[in-house]
Amino acid sequence: MSTTTTGQASAANTAAAFPAGPIVLTGTPVVPGVAHGPVIRPAGAVRLPSDGQSEVPEADRPAEKARFVAAAETVAGRLAERAAAATGVSAEVLSTTAGLARDRGLLSSVEQRIDAGAPAAVATVQAAQQFVDMFTALGGLMAERVTDVRDIRDRIVAHLTGQGEPGVPSPAVPSVLLADDLAPADTAGLDPSQVIGLATRLGGTTSHTAIIARQLGLPCVVAVSGLDDVPEGVTVLLDGEQGTVTVGPDAEQAARRVAAAGAAAALLAGYTGPAATRDGHAVAVLANVQDGAGARAAVAAHAEGVGLLRTELAFLGRAQEPSVEEQAAGYAEVFEAFAGRKVVLRTLDAGSDKPLAFATAPDEPNPSLGVRGLRVARANPGILERQLDAVAEAARRTNSTPWVMAPMVATVPEAAEFAAAVRARGLVPGVMIEVPSAALHAERLLQHVDFLSIGTNDLSQYTLAADRLSADLADLTDPWQPALLTLVAMTAEAGRRTGKPVGVCGEAAADPLLACVLVGLGITSLSCASSAVAGVGARLATVDLATCRRAAEAALAQDDPSSAREAVREVLAAAA
Repeated sequence: MSTTTTGQASAANTAAAFPAGPIVLTGTPVVPGVAHGPVIRPAGAVRLPSDGQSEVPEADRPAEKARFVAAAETVAGRLAERAAAATGVSAEVLSTTAGLARDRGLLSSVEQRIDAGAPAAVATVQAAQQFVDMFTALGGLMAERVTDVRDIRDRIVAHLTGQGEPGVPSPAVPSVLLADDLAPADTAGLDPSQVIGLATRLGGTTSHTAIIARQLGLPCVVAVSGLDDVPEGVTVLLDGEQGTVTVGPDAEQAARRVAAAGAAAALLAGYTGPAATRDGHAVAVLANVQDGAGARAAVAAHAEGVGLLRTELAFLGRAQEPSVEEQAAGYAEVFEAFAGRKVVLRTLDAGSDKPLAFATAPDEPNPSLGVRGLRVARANPGILERQLDAVAEAARRTNSTPWVMAPMVATVPEAAEFAAAVRARGLVPGVMIEVPSAALHAERLLQHVDFLSIGTNDLSQYTLAADRLSADLADLTDPWQPALLTLVAMTAEAGRRTGKPVGVCGEAAADPLLACVLVGLGITSLSCASSAVAGVGARLATVDLATCRRAAEAALAQDDPSSAREAVREVLAAAA
């Protein structure tokens, strides 16, 4: 929706009443970059109906149920259309949200309430609250679905009541979006030419909002205290590297900071790879992709290969498992885009916040510690077998040899069994390091597999016992946590001793400063969003391997993320 002239005037008046700056608000940095411009905020909340509305006559209830079904399908259809036009995590998020609008459990719950006399809009609110309460009680990654449920509720209610759908307004000029939190579907639909920066009061470094912002190349800071007090229309300077939002910045200082960021961006535009340190130590900078379109975009961004091919997109929002042929066709697109180059495919990472109608166990007491990733194959071995058959078929068609890794591996026997199944199909086996037990036994795992890939998003969550979506705990899930880096160092050392590669494919790999530390720890490849490839590769070219090792030592010696960042900046500045 467009911002109205009246709304702009109101925002300007509110901004004028705000205390003169500069006022610096601090949060957790997510995506480096600088944005300078007026503040916009998401559209006003949808007005939800109260429970006290008139009862629907029994004769009208079938029509009221049909009205809900039509509204839910309209919402799902719009999100599915946006998903079809998107790539990567954005496509996955939009597809998942569309699937939620079509969820059978939600439909059944709403219809039961309409059968009892509730109007469709009231029934939608009540049914959604049932799911919100359930997901909140489950906690962990399932809590992430609360935002999705409320988003779908608001979209359906808006359609039923004739209100405009919620979302982010289209600004008249490039603007900085500030929000308490954002539904992942809203973040996935942002236009980086109009929304040039993003900051939220809630969220963590590995939330969907943060991941999508990185994919879009959008400077982003999360867990910013005091953000609610910043009115619409006031000018801010958002610094995604320092993790600050400066309200009412000095105009000259802001102009210099923006100019410096522009100069840095111009240097990145000349990056063509391959990546190496200043003294010639090669480090493969790869891309995280989910489909053929994303792979082709990664090629254009000069990624040297694919370090993480997420395969969930073909499975999400479906009542039945996709066929081997359908899967093979999708994988072949990615293999063809990187013909002759490295492609690492992750087998289905379902469960927890990515449930499957045909495989996920209902009512798990703690889904984030439950049947997810490779564990889905325990009760559904055919799903993994058929997926591996599809990968092998795609490899045959494209004359390629993809690397295949399993998520959520916790023990050596799991790795051995998976490796045997992968090798039986002529593929290269590996596993992800996402739980501490895998990091502790990394060398034993490497007796059975040919490579390891560290998923820092989950590894940080399980190492620090902190929900990655909690703003109050964002400092614990920060990838700069020294305890997390210690596990990375242990895993990399296991790779060095066995002569096998160890990569990082979590969001940590997209941080150019942290990339220097990871290389110093012994990581051999970094896989990130396509938009981050140039920044990581160009940063590595400014340092030599010895400096990276000193930076790694400095980070490991600290006790908290902010101190680790500062210590590394000092090491790199001294070596410049």
